[in-house]
Amino acid sequence: MDASIKVLIVDSTTSFYKTKKYKVGDFYGPVDLGLHLSGKHNSLNIGVGLLAGSIFPGSNRLIFNGFSPCWGGFYISSMGGAGLVFDNLGINMLSIVGKAPMPSILYLNRIHGEEIDVELHPVNIKEIWNEGRKGIYSLMDYTNEKFGSRYDTDPRILATGPASLSTDFGGICSVPIRKGQLTHVDTWAGRGGFGTKLLNEHGIVAIIYGGTYVDEDFRDRKVADDWFIQRYNLKLAAKDIEATTKYRFDPKFDTGGTFGVNYATMGGNMMAFNYSSIYDTEEERIEISEKFIKNHYLKQFNEETIQPKQYKNCGEPCVAVCKKMNNHFKKDYEPYQVMGPLCGIFDQRAAEMLNRQADSYGFDAISVGGVLAWLMECLDKGFFTKEELQVSKLPYFKKEGFELIKHSQHNAEIGVELLNSIIYQTGILNFDEGVRKFARRVSREKGKKLLDSFVYTAFARKGWMVPNQYWTSGVLSPMPIMGKYYNYYGQDFISPRKMGEMNADRFKKELILDNMGVCRFHRAWAEEMIPEIVESIYGNKENFIQKIAMTASRINGRNSSIFWESDRSIDFVHTFLKRKKEVDKVQNEELDKWLTMFEKDKKEAAFEYWYEIHKGITSSLGEFH
Repeated sequence: MDASIKVLIVDSTTSFYKTKKYKVGDFYGPVDLGLHLSGKHNSLNIGVGLLAGSIFPGSNRLIFNGFSPCWGGFYISSMGGAGLVFDNLGINMLSIVGKAPMPSILYLNRIHGEEIDVELHPVNIKEIWNEGRKGIYSLMDYTNEKFGSRYDTDPRILATGPASLSTDFGGICSVPIRKGQLTHVDTWAGRGGFGTKLLNEHGIVAIIYGGTYVDEDFRDRKVADDWFIQRYNLKLAAKDIEATTKYRFDPKFDTGGTFGVNYATMGGNMMAFNYSSIYDTEEERIEISEKFIKNHYLKQFNEETIQPKQYKNCGEPCVAVCKKMNNHFKKDYEPYQVMGPLCGIFDQRAAEMLNRQADSYGFDAISVGGVLAWLMECLDKGFFTKEELQVSKLPYFKKEGFELIKHSQHNAEIGVELLNSIIYQTGILNFDEGVRKFARRVSREKGKKLLDSFVYTAFARKGWMVPNQYWTSGVLSPMPIMGKYYNYYGQDFISPRKMGEMNADRFKKELILDNMGVCRFHRAWAEEMIPEIVESIYGNKENFIQKIAMTASRINGRNSSIFWESDRSIDFVHTFLKRKKEVDKVQNEELDKWLTMFEKDKKEAAFEYWYEIHKGITSSLGEFH
């Protein structure tokens, strides 16, 4: 099939724009083409995959990529459902270059077969952020009120918040719009700081887009069912229902969603009080997991969200209905873990308050939660004073004597005060150049013990990322992109060299999904079927697979991962290995070898372990591997 990827290139400095076409075969989607455009223009690229608007579930993810302000390298983030409306523009990608002279809203609208209407509207963004619902939410309200009526069908809005102005890890938020009204189902491109990039590098605070363009999306369900029956002996819909059980409702655990299933199965793998729980005994961790989480935090979630079936989707029809709600609060595992147990918060009311404030400011939730937990421990240990961080009290940061509701609320209130200090820079917290650079600077003044309690992956000179919330060494791997799931994050012990190879394999599989704009919640069939679908529609499966491998190699060619800088990051890996031996009773000679090395010289063993992972990655992601 002779097909092309259509890109709208907008220069926000001048408002000039043009459309350019790229042949399918040379590129296949928003990631490989985005990498090419980023290298040429340092652009922010926002696009959909070739299957957007088709019958395939989960195929309407909106993909963001470019060189990340907080990571320092090429990065990819994605947002659920927002690609369905983007497809109505009749393009595959928006590539933004230049910087608007004033903070502006980018307006994109395509009515029927006409050319896309492109406008830039300067706004007083600080005034808007301080109105109504505040922050990101007031900006979405303002944008919808000003431009929403100009669309024949419901548009979609991408918005930034104050975090994008004052930190390097501001995210981008959007919600589905129904009959002109904004819903409460937040969807985020949080990781990577693309809100910061959109605002600080391109001068755009929000994008509103939509249209009525209709293209020839793949909609032959009989053909698709035949493909799935041949591989799985199930029709497409049946296979997708099977693949998304965890995210909808899993009867084995009588709960659903990432929050419900993860906490129901976590046990001694739980992490709390800025990861200090890794130093506890298994019995102590299980006690916290049972008393604080299962019997209260998870119990609240099940009673308030699962039992009344407060389930929503991200903006596209999908059987996963993975957005677990409690009225206007959306409950995902990782935000409610980092701004929950990791911050010494085990009550839904307290966690809702803190998460909502972070979302309103427009932070990447996972990163800001990891930062808040670190700052709280630093306050608790006296590394920072209340006056330095502009908070009114010290956290209650230990399990002994912890009163669930009282101390959770207490810690959440401190968390909100810390968020205010970060945004308004009223104390010493200045994250303009990133948290890692700030942490290193204050550690030179106050001692390395302050840095040593901060868990993060490091990249190049300033790049940093709070890891995904699973206690496994894979989440601290030296991969070219971290903070997503471009790495192996299973709980079993694997030799570090082998883990590096598995990381590389996971990386390529995730690229298949993101380059086609497909949600990873559907990966149980999508990783296998997408190459087959490409072959059936475009006739070049092998070329597609080669392009994925080449893209992975090119991204890894910029891999500037830095060895773990904090003791807590090293201990995170060491205690994971110890738990495999002592709790899971793993009998493995290599595991024993590493444990002996760590006991003899922790730093030297960590060097060896880190570089072994790196070797596995490098050996697997070479272009001619």
